[in-house]
Amino acid sequence: MAQLKLFGISGALRAESTNTKLILEAARLFGDCAFSRGDLRLPLYDGDLESREGVPAAVQSLADQIAAADAVVISTPEYNKGPSGVLKNALDWISRTKTAPWKGKPVAVMSAAAGRAGGERAQMILRSLLLPFQPRILPGPEVHLADSGNQFDADGRLQGELYEKTLQQLMENLRAEIGR
Repeated sequence: MAQLKLFGISGALRAESTNTKLILEAARLFGDCAFSRGDLRLPLYDGDLESREGVPAAVQSLADQIAAADAVVISTPEYNKGPSGVLKNALDWISRTKTAPWKGKPVAVMSAAAGRAGGERAQMILRSLLLPFQPRILPGPEVHLADSGNQFDADGRLQGELYEKTLQQLMENLRAEIGR
């Protein structure tokens, strides 16, 4: 049996992003797989740019990576009660590609934020933003990592047993969804 391909998307660009740490922990808890991460450093969506130059190569590469994966994990920060602009921009660009990389793709959504709700609103909005693409979004368990700056040890591992247990169950559910 071929090794499963898990693709991670962090909605934050910061080098020490807790959302990036969370998708790395998700990959660890997912288990044996070929894991890679997407780069959301894309130009802002601009219909004039698209008309002049077409879909940027970086956008097409991101869409191709999603299409090639067996499953995708996405973690969003919460900025002003919603997902990050870079994540929304990536979704807008990907929608302009000729392929439908999300269609039928198992997707686990999670969030990490400084606030006590752990990005719950941003995650809810992200789920609705994904719906037009027709992925198979896992209903849960939901992972909303609150006070995220204090939830990882020096090695980037989740410190709280509750969060790790919940994330482990989400990854088990994602692995099961791939098999469906």
